[in-house]
Amino acid sequence: MVLAGCSSDNPEHWFGLPGSASDRAPHMGNLWIGAWVAALAVGVIMWALMFWAVIRYRRRHDDEVPRQTRYHLPLEIFYTLVPFLIIGVLFYFTVLSQNEITREEENPDHVIDVVGQKWSWTFNYREGDNPDVDAEDVWEAGTIEKVPTLVLPVNESVRFNLSSPDVIHSFWIPAFHYKLDVIPGRANYFDVTPTEVGTFAGKCAELCGTYHSAMIFNVEVVTAEEYEQYLQELAAKGQTGTAHGPQTADVPTNKRAEQAEGN
Repeated sequence: MVLAGCSSDNPEHWFGLPGSASDRAPHMGNLWIGAWVAALAVGVIMWALMFWAVIRYRRRHDDEVPRQTRYHLPLEIFYTLVPFLIIGVLFYFTVLSQNEITREEENPDHVIDVVGQKWSWTFNYREGDNPDVDAEDVWEAGTIEKVPTLVLPVNESVRFNLSSPDVIHSFWIPAFHYKLDVIPGRANYFDVTPTEVGTFAGKCAELCGTYHSAMIFNVEVVTAEEYEQYLQELAAKGQTGTAHGPQTADVPTNKRAEQAEGN
């Protein structure tokens, strides 16, 4: 069983992580693996000390009781300082990793507004004012029956703006090694750069209600040309403007404005 678990060439798989596919993932992976290695080292040392004490001070044939000691000041100081040292080291590397993972891009290449709604996701691609992309603002939305697809360009930074019209969700792409809560009334966001072309899974990491299991989505990381072509395909379907959630996910912004004026 141990050999089978170590069959992957990627060390991250040995510690339960999926393969990394973003620029922030290595920082999270290194912290995760380092924490497990530190925990294993502490565990091995403690097990060794316990077994040594059991064997060294076991009852002898002459029934002589080992010398009893009320306290051992140097040992007590050692047992007090070492945990603080371990915590300090883990805290230091946690802060370093956190700073890199939550680092903001000054000018991200793309901005995508993500709406987490009961019970799916809506993706608004804010490319209308982007001079580097020949496209307008378009959207893609999912439902309980339809799993949406989020398309991202490889090696280009993306800012995700997260919002929810109903309950708390959590936007999670496991291969990116990062997730962030989607909270009603709060504007959460994070930046990331996909680094691997391919298809990845996305899901809600917060138990958000009855159909939480339906809150999944696919992630397609493609070339810049394929990304621009995808946006144009959405525009050709009439999915232009902004979609805000379940009631308006299938109605473009301009159509909603006309409906509002008519009412």
